[in-house]
This record gives sequence, structure tokens and C-alpha cells, in this order.
Amino acid sequence: MSGVGSRGGWIKAGARVLALAAFACLAACATQRPFAAQGPAPAPRSTMRPYEVGGVWYYPAQQPHYDEVGLASWYGYGDGYGCRATASGEQMDPAALTAAHKTLPLPSIVEVTNLENGRKVRVRVNDRGPFVAGRIIDLSPAAAEKLGIYGKGSAKVRVKYVGPAEPKSGFTPAAWRPFSHGGCG
Repeated sequence: MSGVGSRGGWIKAGARVLALAAFACLAACATQRPFAAQGPAPAPRSTMRPYEVGGVWYYPAQQPHYDEVGLASWYGYGDGYGCRATASGEQMDPAALTAAHKTLPLPSIVEVTNLENGRKVRVRVNDRGPFVAGRIIDLSPAAAEKLGIYGKGSAKVRVKYVGPAEPKSGFTPAAWRPFSHGGCG
């Protein structure tokens, strides 16, 4: 007896149902975009509109001759910062050479020189900030490490605009996700 009514038949039928359910789940999961809501991809964010933070208005603009000396700091990830989307819609990545600036076009490339040790690095500006008095740029941990700022927290730097950054290939804007101790993924 090998029909569905037999014990072996029920087991085989159950295994088929489980296999079909697993396949359907995998097919559905494969079509979902990570870090994004279902439906059409969001429109690119406008990063050149004036905006307000803490009662202060900022006016992003093209600044081809931008060259400024001031204080740089780096942003941390203990508060969920590292798993959120940047102002340009890219997901923050602590290992990438990125930065935040209040008014430069997003995304753009700047050269940052640590005036205390002479180290230089080019970074992708893809976020807004810093919103702390006296600071001109916030660096990712990777950029801060390359410049020798990571251990100190801040340093006097020179920031020079290089030009617009190329869009990331295959870029899909990220959505904010809360921080978990296991990382962002």
C-alpha cells in the first residue's frame, strides 16, 4: 500500500507540500528589495533644498572653489546611526570613506587634509552635518582612521572640493533601520 492513505504516502505528500511552501517563500523573498519598502523605488532625494536643523537654516549650493580650514570630527554608530540612510539616500557604511557636510552638493568628492599630521584622503560626501558648533565636516570611522583622527575624536583639517561624485552603480535608496548589536544586515 503506497497510496496517500498509507503512512508512507502521507509522509511523501507532506514532504511535497513543505517543499512547495519553501520554494514559494524563497521565490517571494528573492523579489524583495533589502532595506526598502515594497512597491516602486522611491524617487531620488533632493539634496539641494534649504533645510533647518536646531533653528538654523542651511542653504546647499554648488561650490566649485570650496576650500575651508576648520575642525573635523567623526560620527559613531552606538545609537543606530550606522544603520540609517544618509541624506543622499545611501546606507551608512562605517568602512567606506564617506563624510557629512552642511552645504556641499550630494554626492560629491572632497579632499580632507589633517593639518596636524599631513595625512590626506578623498572622501564621498553623502550626508548632511555636522551640526555641532565649530565643525566643518563629519567623517566616517574609516576616513577618520586613515587621517589619524579616530583615536582623538577631532582634528584641524583643510577640506577642498574636488567635484561631483559618480552615482553608485545599482544604487537603490536605503531606508532607515534601527540599530542592532549584530550590525545592519
